[in-house]
Amino acid sequence: MNHEEIRGEDIISSVKQFVLLGFSDLPNLQGFLSGVFSIICIIILLGNILIIILTSLDPALQKPMYFFLANFSSLEFCYVSVTLPRILVSIWTQKRSISLLNCATQMCFFLTLGVTECFLLAVMASNRYVAICNPLHYPLVMNPKNCIHLAARSWLGGIPVQIGQTCQIFSLHFCNSIQIDHFFCDIPPIIKVAYGDTSGHELSVYAVATLFAVVPFMLILGSYSKIISTILILPTATGWGKAFSTCSSHLLVVVLFYGSASITYLRPKSNHSAGTDRLLSLFYTIMTPMFNTMIYSLRNKEVIAALRKLLLKT
Repeated sequence: MNHEEIRGEDIISSVKQFVLLGFSDLPNLQGFLSGVFSIICIIILLGNILIIILTSLDPALQKPMYFFLANFSSLEFCYVSVTLPRILVSIWTQKRSISLLNCATQMCFFLTLGVTECFLLAVMASNRYVAICNPLHYPLVMNPKNCIHLAARSWLGGIPVQIGQTCQIFSLHFCNSIQIDHFFCDIPPIIKVAYGDTSGHELSVYAVATLFAVVPFMLILGSYSKIISTILILPTATGWGKAFSTCSSHLLVVVLFYGSASITYLRPKSNHSAGTDRLLSLFYTIMTPMFNTMIYSLRNKEVIAALRKLLLKT
Protein backbone atom coordinates (compact mmCIF):
# COMPACT_ATOMS: atom_id res chain seq x y z
CA MET A 1 0.00 0.00 0.00
CA ASN A 2 1.51 3.36 -1.00
CA HIS A 3 1.12 6.67 0.83
CA GLU A 4 -1.67 7.90 -1.40
CA GLU A 5 -3.82 4.94 -0.38
CA ILE A 6 -3.41 5.51 3.35
CA ARG A 7 -6.14 7.58 4.93
CA GLY A 8 -5.12 10.51 7.15
CA GLU A 9 -7.14 9.09 10.06
CA ASP A 10 -5.20 5.82 10.00
CA ILE A 11 -1.88 7.62 9.85
CA ILE A 12 -2.69 9.81 12.84
CA SER A 13 -4.04 6.98 14.97
CA SER A 14 -1.04 4.78 14.23
CA VAL A 15 1.51 7.27 15.57
CA LYS A 16 2.19 6.66 19.25
CA GLN A 17 5.79 7.75 19.52
CA PHE A 18 8.81 9.04 17.66
CA VAL A 19 12.36 7.76 17.79
CA LEU A 20 14.97 10.48 18.25
CA LEU A 21 18.09 9.01 16.68
CA GLY A 22 20.29 11.67 18.27
CA PHE A 23 23.92 10.57 18.16
CA SER A 24 23.25 6.88 17.52
CA ASP A 25 25.35 7.11 14.35
CA LEU A 26 28.42 7.65 16.57
CA PRO A 27 28.48 4.41 18.62
CA ASN A 28 32.18 4.67 19.46
CA LEU A 29 31.79 8.18 20.88
CA GLN A 30 28.90 7.59 23.29
CA GLY A 31 31.14 7.69 26.37
CA PHE A 32 32.96 10.79 25.16
CA LEU A 33 29.72 12.59 24.31
CA SER A 34 28.26 11.65 27.68
CA GLY A 35 31.26 13.16 29.47
CA VAL A 36 31.29 16.35 27.36
CA PHE A 37 27.55 16.97 27.67
CA SER A 38 27.64 16.26 31.42
CA ILE A 39 30.40 18.84 31.93
CA ILE A 40 28.55 21.40 29.78
CA CYS A 41 25.32 20.74 31.70
CA ILE A 42 27.06 21.30 35.06
CA ILE A 43 28.74 24.51 33.82
CA ILE A 44 25.48 25.97 32.49
CA LEU A 45 23.26 25.04 35.43
CA LEU A 46 25.70 25.96 38.20
CA GLY A 47 26.84 29.11 36.40
CA ASN A 48 23.31 30.43 35.98
CA ILE A 49 22.33 29.49 39.53
CA LEU A 50 25.39 31.40 40.77
CA ILE A 51 24.43 34.50 38.75
CA ILE A 52 20.87 34.36 40.12
CA ILE A 53 22.18 34.06 43.71
CA LEU A 54 24.68 36.91 43.30
CA THR A 55 22.15 39.30 41.75
CA SER A 56 19.69 38.50 44.54
CA LEU A 57 22.08 38.86 47.50
CA ASP A 58 24.59 41.58 46.59
CA PRO A 59 23.29 45.15 47.12
CA ALA A 60 25.66 46.44 44.42
CA LEU A 61 23.78 44.34 41.86
CA GLN A 62 20.32 45.60 42.77
CA LYS A 63 19.98 47.44 39.48
CA PRO A 64 17.67 47.00 36.47
CA MET A 65 20.57 45.67 34.39
CA TYR A 66 21.17 42.81 36.82
CA PHE A 67 17.46 42.23 37.37
CA PHE A 68 17.17 41.43 33.67
CA LEU A 69 20.41 39.42 33.82
CA ALA A 70 18.88 37.29 36.60
CA ASN A 71 15.83 36.73 34.41
CA PHE A 72 18.09 35.82 31.50
CA SER A 73 20.01 33.34 33.65
CA SER A 74 16.73 31.78 34.81
CA LEU A 75 15.71 31.50 31.17
CA GLU A 76 18.98 29.82 30.18
CA PHE A 77 18.57 27.37 33.07
CA CYS A 78 15.08 26.42 31.82
CA TYR A 79 16.14 26.47 28.16
CA VAL A 80 18.90 23.94 28.66
CA SER A 81 16.77 21.81 31.02
CA VAL A 82 14.31 21.21 28.17
CA THR A 83 16.87 19.48 25.93
CA LEU A 84 20.17 18.54 27.58
CA PRO A 85 18.97 16.16 30.34
CA ARG A 86 17.03 14.11 27.80
CA ILE A 87 20.10 13.91 25.55
CA LEU A 88 22.11 12.54 28.48
CA VAL A 89 19.41 10.01 29.41
CA SER A 90 19.25 8.82 25.79
CA ILE A 91 23.02 8.30 25.73
CA TRP A 92 23.09 6.57 29.12
CA THR A 93 20.13 4.25 28.54
CA GLN A 94 20.21 3.99 24.71
CA LYS A 95 16.42 4.43 24.82
CA ARG A 96 15.56 6.94 22.13
CA SER A 97 11.78 6.73 21.86
CA ILE A 98 9.59 9.64 22.92
CA SER A 99 5.82 9.72 23.06
CA LEU A 100 3.86 12.06 20.84
CA LEU A 101 2.67 14.05 23.87
CA ASN A 102 6.15 14.37 25.37
CA CYS A 103 7.55 15.41 22.00
CA ALA A 104 4.88 18.10 21.60
CA THR A 105 5.46 19.29 25.19
CA GLN A 106 9.21 19.54 24.64
CA MET A 107 8.71 21.49 21.41
CA CYS A 108 6.21 23.87 23.01
CA PHE A 109 8.49 24.67 25.95
CA PHE A 110 11.51 25.03 23.67
CA LEU A 111 9.74 27.42 21.30
CA THR A 112 8.20 29.46 24.11
CA LEU A 113 11.56 29.86 25.86
CA GLY A 114 13.16 30.80 22.54
CA VAL A 115 10.60 33.59 22.10
CA THR A 116 11.24 34.71 25.68
CA GLU A 117 14.95 34.94 24.90
CA CYS A 118 14.26 37.15 21.88
CA PHE A 119 12.08 39.45 23.98
CA LEU A 120 14.51 39.58 26.91
CA LEU A 121 17.44 40.42 24.63
CA ALA A 122 15.38 43.28 23.19
CA VAL A 123 14.44 44.49 26.68
CA MET A 124 18.07 44.35 27.80
CA ALA A 125 19.08 46.39 24.73
CA SER A 126 16.37 48.95 25.54
CA ASN A 127 17.66 49.15 29.11
CA ARG A 128 21.13 49.99 27.84
CA TYR A 129 19.67 52.51 25.39
CA VAL A 130 17.88 54.41 28.16
CA ALA A 131 20.92 54.23 30.46
CA ILE A 132 23.30 55.68 27.85
CA CYS A 133 21.08 57.93 25.73
CA ASN A 134 18.65 59.23 28.38
CA PRO A 135 20.45 58.86 31.72
CA LEU A 136 18.37 61.55 33.45
CA HIS A 137 15.14 59.67 32.70
CA TYR A 138 16.60 56.26 33.53
CA PRO A 139 15.38 56.03 37.17
CA LEU A 140 11.87 56.96 36.06
CA VAL A 141 11.67 54.73 32.97
CA MET A 142 13.39 51.69 34.50
CA ASN A 143 11.74 51.78 37.91
CA PRO A 144 11.11 48.41 39.63
CA LYS A 145 7.46 48.25 38.58
CA ASN A 146 8.25 48.80 34.90
CA CYS A 147 11.11 46.29 35.04
CA ILE A 148 8.78 43.62 36.46
CA HIS A 149 6.19 44.37 33.77
CA LEU A 150 8.79 44.12 30.99
CA ALA A 151 10.13 40.84 32.34
CA ALA A 152 6.64 39.37 32.77
CA ARG A 153 5.66 40.30 29.22
CA SER A 154 8.85 38.71 27.93
CA TRP A 155 8.11 35.45 29.74
CA LEU A 156 4.41 35.29 28.87
CA GLY A 157 4.21 37.03 25.49
CA GLY A 158 4.87 34.04 23.27
CA ILE A 159 2.94 31.34 25.15
CA PRO A 160 -0.44 31.50 23.30
CA VAL A 161 1.11 31.63 19.82
CA GLN A 162 3.62 28.85 20.49
CA ILE A 163 0.94 26.59 21.95
CA GLY A 164 -1.08 27.19 18.78
CA GLN A 165 1.93 26.57 16.54
CA THR A 166 2.78 23.33 18.35
CA CYS A 167 -0.80 22.09 17.96
CA GLN A 168 -0.64 23.02 14.26
CA ILE A 169 2.63 21.11 13.73
CA PHE A 170 1.32 18.00 15.47
CA SER A 171 -1.91 18.10 13.50
CA LEU A 172 0.15 16.97 10.51
CA HIS A 173 -0.10 13.39 9.30
CA PHE A 174 2.72 11.04 10.22
CA CYS A 175 3.38 7.48 9.14
CA ASN A 176 4.06 4.78 11.71
CA SER A 177 7.56 4.07 13.12
CA ILE A 178 8.81 7.61 12.61
CA GLN A 179 12.56 8.03 13.09
CA ILE A 180 13.80 11.61 13.52
CA ASP A 181 17.45 12.27 12.82
CA HIS A 182 17.76 14.83 15.60
CA PHE A 183 18.35 14.94 19.35
CA PHE A 184 15.20 16.82 20.39
CA CYS A 185 11.77 17.67 18.99
CA ASP A 186 12.36 20.75 16.84
CA ILE A 187 10.22 22.13 14.02
CA PRO A 188 12.41 21.40 10.93
CA PRO A 189 12.97 17.66 11.62
CA ILE A 190 9.32 17.13 12.63
CA ILE A 191 8.00 18.80 9.47
CA LYS A 192 10.53 16.86 7.41
CA VAL A 193 8.97 13.50 8.39
CA ALA A 194 5.37 14.69 7.97
CA TYR A 195 3.16 13.16 5.32
CA GLY A 196 1.56 15.31 2.63
CA ASP A 197 1.79 19.00 1.77
CA THR A 198 3.49 20.99 4.54
CA SER A 199 3.95 24.28 2.68
CA GLY A 200 1.23 26.04 4.70
CA HIS A 201 2.84 24.98 7.98
CA GLU A 202 6.26 26.10 6.77
CA LEU A 203 4.82 29.49 5.84
CA SER A 204 3.31 29.73 9.32
CA VAL A 205 6.71 28.97 10.87
CA TYR A 206 8.34 31.76 8.84
CA ALA A 207 5.56 34.19 9.84
CA VAL A 208 5.93 33.41 13.54
CA ALA A 209 9.73 33.61 13.29
CA THR A 210 9.41 37.03 11.67
CA LEU A 211 7.06 38.28 14.37
CA PHE A 212 8.89 36.93 17.41
CA ALA A 213 12.51 36.93 16.25
CA VAL A 214 13.01 39.50 13.49
CA VAL A 215 10.95 42.27 15.13
CA PRO A 216 12.87 42.09 18.47
CA PHE A 217 16.11 41.93 16.48
CA MET A 218 15.18 45.14 14.66
CA LEU A 219 14.47 46.76 18.03
CA ILE A 220 17.93 45.67 19.21
CA LEU A 221 19.52 47.12 16.08
CA GLY A 222 17.61 50.37 16.55
CA SER A 223 18.68 50.62 20.19
CA TYR A 224 22.34 50.03 19.40
CA SER A 225 22.35 52.43 16.45
CA LYS A 226 21.18 55.14 18.88
CA ILE A 227 23.70 54.00 21.49
CA ILE A 228 26.60 54.11 19.03
CA SER A 229 25.63 57.56 17.76
CA THR A 230 25.49 58.79 21.37
CA ILE A 231 28.83 57.19 22.29
CA LEU A 232 30.58 58.82 19.33
CA ILE A 233 29.76 62.31 20.59
CA LEU A 234 31.08 61.66 24.11
CA PRO A 235 33.95 64.05 24.87
CA THR A 236 36.44 61.55 26.32
CA ALA A 237 37.84 58.16 25.42
CA THR A 238 37.06 57.05 28.99
CA GLY A 239 33.37 57.56 28.33
CA TRP A 240 33.64 55.55 25.13
CA GLY A 241 35.33 52.66 26.92
CA LYS A 242 32.78 52.58 29.73
CA ALA A 243 29.83 52.65 27.34
CA PHE A 244 31.26 49.99 25.06
CA SER A 245 32.14 47.74 28.01
CA THR A 246 28.55 48.03 29.22
CA CYS A 247 27.20 46.84 25.87
CA SER A 248 29.83 44.41 24.61
CA SER A 249 28.66 41.36 26.58
CA HIS A 250 25.06 41.78 25.48
CA LEU A 251 26.07 42.36 21.86
CA LEU A 252 28.14 39.19 21.85
CA VAL A 253 25.22 37.17 23.23
CA VAL A 254 22.88 38.64 20.60
CA VAL A 255 25.28 37.71 17.78
CA LEU A 256 25.67 34.14 19.06
CA PHE A 257 21.95 33.55 19.54
CA TYR A 258 20.57 35.20 16.42
CA GLY A 259 23.40 34.06 14.18
CA SER A 260 22.92 30.34 14.84
CA ALA A 261 19.12 30.41 15.19
CA SER A 262 18.50 32.41 12.01
CA ILE A 263 20.65 30.04 9.94
CA THR A 264 18.66 27.10 11.32
CA TYR A 265 15.13 28.43 10.89
CA LEU A 266 15.26 30.98 8.09
CA ARG A 267 17.33 29.23 5.44
CA PRO A 268 15.45 27.49 2.58
CA LYS A 269 14.24 23.95 3.11
CA SER A 270 16.29 22.79 0.12
CA ASN A 271 19.46 23.64 2.05
CA HIS A 272 18.47 21.57 5.09
CA SER A 273 20.38 18.39 5.89
CA ALA A 274 20.12 16.25 9.00
CA GLY A 275 23.81 16.62 9.90
CA THR A 276 23.87 20.39 9.43
CA ASP A 277 20.60 20.90 11.32
CA ARG A 278 21.86 18.81 14.20
CA LEU A 279 25.18 20.67 14.37
CA LEU A 280 23.53 24.11 14.29
CA SER A 281 20.92 23.08 16.85
CA LEU A 282 23.67 21.73 19.09
CA PHE A 283 25.38 25.11 18.91
CA TYR A 284 22.45 27.36 19.80
CA THR A 285 20.76 25.02 22.30
CA ILE A 286 23.84 23.94 24.28
CA MET A 287 27.02 25.77 23.30
CA THR A 288 25.51 29.28 23.19
CA PRO A 289 24.01 29.06 26.73
CA MET A 290 27.41 27.88 28.01
CA PHE A 291 29.14 30.81 26.31
CA ASN A 292 26.48 33.19 27.66
CA THR A 293 27.16 32.07 31.21
CA MET A 294 30.88 32.69 30.78
CA ILE A 295 30.36 36.01 29.00
CA TYR A 296 28.13 37.45 31.72
CA SER A 297 30.32 36.20 34.57
CA LEU A 298 33.95 36.33 33.43
CA ARG A 299 33.59 39.60 31.48
CA ASN A 300 31.59 41.47 34.14
CA LYS A 301 33.68 43.13 36.84
CA GLU A 302 30.73 43.75 39.16
CA VAL A 303 29.67 40.10 39.03
CA ILE A 304 33.26 39.00 39.77
CA ALA A 305 33.46 41.46 42.66
CA ALA A 306 30.17 40.14 44.07
CA LEU A 307 31.48 36.58 43.78
CA ARG A 308 34.64 37.50 45.67
CA LYS A 309 32.59 39.08 48.47
CA LEU A 310 30.42 35.98 48.67
CA LEU A 311 33.43 33.68 48.85
CA LEU A 312 35.04 35.82 51.56
CA LYS A 313 31.85 35.69 53.64
CA THR A 314 31.62 31.93 53.35
